[in-house]
Amino acid sequence: MIRLLCILLAVFLLSGPFWLDSYIISILIFTFYAAYVGQTWNLLLGFSGQLSLGHALYTGLGAYIVAGLFVNLGISPWLTILFSSCICGMLGGAIAGLGFRFEVSGVYFTLLTIAFAECARLIFEHWQWFGGTGGLFIPINTNSFWLWDLRGGSNFFYYLFLLMVSGAFLICHFFLKSRIGYLALAVKEDEMAASSLGINVLRIKVFVMGLSAAMAGFGGSIFAFYQNSLFPDQTFSMAKSIELTMGSIIGGLGTLIGPVIGSFLLIPLGELLSHIFNDNLPGIKQLFYGTTILAIVLFLPKGIWPSIKAFMMRKN
Repeated sequence: MIRLLCILLAVFLLSGPFWLDSYIISILIFTFYAAYVGQTWNLLLGFSGQLSLGHALYTGLGAYIVAGLFVNLGISPWLTILFSSCICGMLGGAIAGLGFRFEVSGVYFTLLTIAFAECARLIFEHWQWFGGTGGLFIPINTNSFWLWDLRGGSNFFYYLFLLMVSGAFLICHFFLKSRIGYLALAVKEDEMAASSLGINVLRIKVFVMGLSAAMAGFGGSIFAFYQNSLFPDQTFSMAKSIELTMGSIIGGLGTLIGPVIGSFLLIPLGELLSHIFNDNLPGIKQLFYGTTILAIVLFLPKGIWPSIKAFMMRKN
């Protein structure tokens, strides 16, 4: 039954642009993006136990580097996207290493990630090469080949983000099956016990944080070229960081399918409520997000997917 549902879902998603209207396609694109970034955040907290509420730092930094080099120097994003991902990965690893060296853990490590994201916001607000507070705008039409400049319509980005979600799922799957994945889970369960067994906790934390940050930077770079504009107060805001984590929390932390399920529940329903109530109820989407989080914490503390899985196992 599950295999049949997966096949039907795959057929639905692959054929979507042929029969869905542009508004639904735009919602699905943002859903794919939220699922992708949620998977990168889940890699950090769900698989290694490091809580970051500043992941907008990496999506924003990756976006600004690639977009800035394209707008100001005309360099194709395909030539800089791996560079920006590496920069994000090194920064993430440095933050993890800094926290470990100075014994900054728990809620204090979370505050450290928020502080770095806030510093990035202030820096880019005053960096005129990247547009400052006025924002950085990516030209829609270019003189070169559209694919080389990462330009294209909604259908192009739809399939690109669908591919990215699938890729992130596979990366996390192979990560969990790898030796370092098992070590990361050991660190998550009991850091002191893992260290006493000879596991290099610092190396594990730095690697996982770096991988998560690099993947987030890659996703942010692609999404910037879909949005065509960047503003520091939105790109690096804590609200953006929290929004990118909610799918994983609701779907189920530490699971592969959880961030996908959570994103497919939150984003479309939130957009539907905004569309129905329009401007009559400002903030209805945020109210829906908060209510959903509260309901999950009260009734399904492990998330939707673990609860569904447990229910199916009881049935069998």
